[in-house]
Amino acid sequence: MLHTSERRFRRFPQPTAAKVPEITVLFWVIKVLTTGVGESASDWFAAHNILLAGAIGLLGFALGMWWQFRATTYRPGTYWFAVLMVAVFGTMAADGFHKLVGIPYIGTTVMWGVALTVIFLLWDRSEHTLSIHTIVTRRRETYYWLTVLATFALGTALGDLTAFTFKLGFADSILLFAVAIAIPGILFWRRVIGGVTAFWAAYVLTRPLGASIADYLGKGTHLSGLGLGDGTVTVAGLVLIAMLVGYLAISQYGVQPALPTRKAQPRSSAMPSRLIVSGDAEA
Repeated sequence: MLHTSERRFRRFPQPTAAKVPEITVLFWVIKVLTTGVGESASDWFAAHNILLAGAIGLLGFALGMWWQFRATTYRPGTYWFAVLMVAVFGTMAADGFHKLVGIPYIGTTVMWGVALTVIFLLWDRSEHTLSIHTIVTRRRETYYWLTVLATFALGTALGDLTAFTFKLGFADSILLFAVAIAIPGILFWRRVIGGVTAFWAAYVLTRPLGASIADYLGKGTHLSGLGLGDGTVTVAGLVLIAMLVGYLAISQYGVQPALPTRKAQPRSSAMPSRLIVSGDAEA
């Protein structure tokens, strides 16, 4: 009979390669699409039945995480399904504290900002790096997905804060976050900040950017939107995501190389030195 730890190992085996894709232009395009679909899908479900929406969001999140942690390498379909489910659940998590608990948008923004900071601090203290090229153990992958969830919730609250509390509306919010997301890239290019810092700053800002685009397309004209409907935006976004992820799965574009086998490594180190570089040397 297998011990509990052995059964758990078989259920969620250790990765054999980095479990996230290389950062390319296509990565950012799909990331923005998932944020938009997460926003529109969450709003569409909530408009029909908020309890059912919460159940679907939680179930989808659990399924996405189970499927992702079962994989030992990066698989485009598995990874982006997990991101999409986190997008839906993260939106519901942020909206729930505002709509059900009554916390104002500035409060939820600060709350999720603090949560993200704590996760980053714990991750860095535990692993001494926040680089996505080091997502090669279950523990690091756990920190990664906790971070992703917090960024989606923070981005949702931040987007609502600018659109509603600051009364910028969706169109001006799109412009604001489009400018903001360019700043980390410029600072990285000018060597003011490192790659890891630039990556995570841009990652957080893609959430309110994508959500603002989805809201602008889906919401009514009384909210400065085009009024296409959340359902229409969701379906259109899903079709685009499916096409792009299908291309990634066929071409294997953006797949990070596999780790050397453990037998070929010294007993004292189970992963190559490139993957344990700390700090901002790489994203």
